[in-house]
Amino acid sequence: MMKKILSILLKIVGALVILITLFIATVFIVNVFSNKSEAGKIQPYGQFVAVDGKNMNVFIQGKGEETVVLLPGYGTPAPALDFKPLIDELSPFYKVVVIEPFGYGLSDVTEKERTTENMVIEIHEALQQLNIHRYTLMGHSISGIYGLDYVNKYPNEVSAFVGIDSSVPTQGGNDAPFPTDTYKLLKKSGFYRLLMKLAPDQLIAPDVNDETREQIRILSLKNTFNPNNLNEGENFSSNFKATENLTFPKELPVIFFLQANDTETKNWIPLHEEQVKNSVHGKVMTFEGGHYLHHTRSKEIVENFREFMSEIK
Repeated sequence: MMKKILSILLKIVGALVILITLFIATVFIVNVFSNKSEAGKIQPYGQFVAVDGKNMNVFIQGKGEETVVLLPGYGTPAPALDFKPLIDELSPFYKVVVIEPFGYGLSDVTEKERTTENMVIEIHEALQQLNIHRYTLMGHSISGIYGLDYVNKYPNEVSAFVGIDSSVPTQGGNDAPFPTDTYKLLKKSGFYRLLMKLAPDQLIAPDVNDETREQIRILSLKNTFNPNNLNEGENFSSNFKATENLTFPKELPVIFFLQANDTETKNWIPLHEEQVKNSVHGKVMTFEGGHYLHHTRSKEIVENFREFMSEIK
């Protein structure tokens, strides 16, 4: 009797192992074929500029005399598409330039470390190639860190800095080890694609048409957890530390647009007030909304930015 029960149990375990193996193999194979299929569906936008021997994608809209350069938050899969509501509000008044750093959007992947220094130099080189020498920097999230370094490196080029719920060097919470191996496994195995399929609402996208949303989905699957994305995550701690002792130049106009109720970061608003306390022209404004304020508050952001700049002039 016991032998019979044991035999049945072994058969059940064996069948389960086979089913799990088949499931994992199916997820992997579907991902491989989907990646190849989707690569041909990516619709180009913007233009390439040569930076450090590679192609960096930039998107330009508007013909204003003054230029606004947009820098994305960490891991934004398609910055030029993610910023669409903001670009549309800015472009009647400004020349708007969206930079897609290496590993973002349609830009190449680079072998260089994703340090603040390297990323800032690359962004500057892209603008040099475009013959853009005077501009406002407008950055979302992590670009508050890169932007702080940037305005100190190139003070004669930046006419103002605008932070959209932008990171602060002293905000804390960036010392935890970055789970690179876990993310690599998720991507290579195809389970990240499966998770996106099971929970499509987790795709971060503005209110755009279905075609644009599909492009964001494809580029999210392509770029999330790519080598540059992972390396940038690994450099979080050192990148934040590198800017700890930096301040915005006193004469540089700085305005922050922040979510009113950030429950993740302690003292979110006071941290930004501290950043502009010595600025001749410094301002902090809050809006109801999430971290991606430019998805829902672009109109208010542009109206208040224009008012802020006109008061300075």
